[in-house]
Amino acid sequence: MCSHQPPCATADSPDHRTAVITSAHPEQGWSLLCNGTIVFDDTGELLPDGRTVNPRRTPGPPALAA
Repeated sequence: MCSHQPPCATADSPDHRTAVITSAHPEQGWSLLCNGTIVFDDTGELLPDGRTVNPRRTPGPPALAA
């Protein structure tokens, strides 16, 4: 899908999130990369072959006792 030089990382490479954004929709929380990957604001991904990548969430602060 990538037509510029140097080409972006393919959707199946480990660094696929470094591809150029071709369509951004911040109001909806997602962007399309030139390698066909859709990345979501919560860090989840939808790959061109239909596979999903779960969000990479970090643990939040400990809950306060009431």
